[in-house]
Amino acid sequence: MSLSRRQVTMAAIAAVPLAVAASGSASAHSGRRARTVYIAGDSTAAQKYADAAPETGWGMALPFFLRKDLVVANHAVNGRSSKSFVDEGRLDAILDVIAPGDFLIIQFGHNDEKTADPVRYTEPWTTYQDHLRLYIDGARARGALPVLATSVERRKFDGRGNAVPTHGDYPAAMRALAGEESVALLDIQALSIALWQELGVEETKKYFNWTATEQDNTHFNPPGAIAVARLVAAELVRRRVLARRDVRRLDDAIPESWITWPPAVV
Repeated sequence: MSLSRRQVTMAAIAAVPLAVAASGSASAHSGRRARTVYIAGDSTAAQKYADAAPETGWGMALPFFLRKDLVVANHAVNGRSSKSFVDEGRLDAILDVIAPGDFLIIQFGHNDEKTADPVRYTEPWTTYQDHLRLYIDGARARGALPVLATSVERRKFDGRGNAVPTHGDYPAAMRALAGEESVALLDIQALSIALWQELGVEETKKYFNWTATEQDNTHFNPPGAIAVARLVAAELVRRRVLARRDVRRLDDAIPESWITWPPAVV
């Protein structure tokens, strides 16, 4: 289904956590426009609501690691690929409001892999890269900085306890595109699989949406979302997208209670 730009924009505004919106208002009152970090992505990053708790997207935890004059506008949506996000008008909704000095973090791949679904499927070295260029070019045309982020890894281990990659050629295709287009790359796939390997088979269950009724090895609970958001924030500094003064709490424990799930948008 194709949505109008107004529908998509209103849904995205509703998805921004209240605490994030409040920090933006404070910056506005100070007389300086807050820079905004936009997230275009899938369910691993997306805002979750009360009916989905304890499932948590890493975009919900990213504001904890950024200074208050950096606002997070999380447009990531469950089930979207680089293609379907564009086809539904969601990229256009971001490009309608993104401004010079803002940032656009682009993380797709999980749903681009769905070969049986023509609405979402892209081929890594052709249509996937073609769609990612739409985000890159769109952000640059508006004076914003595009940032590519490889897909966070799923929780999968082999019989010897080794963390196993699950995204095929998509991370490599994004890395190659980042080099070709001179775009900053956050290699979250490599960083997250290294973290899962360090934590091991049993400990990683505490980071994914494992409940009494569900064993979800793709989506996170609060500790997992916080851990991945920490990786994202640290990489933003390492790749010189942000300055060290733009981030905070990189070495601090973040209470799970800081994660909240607002009522579902009707």
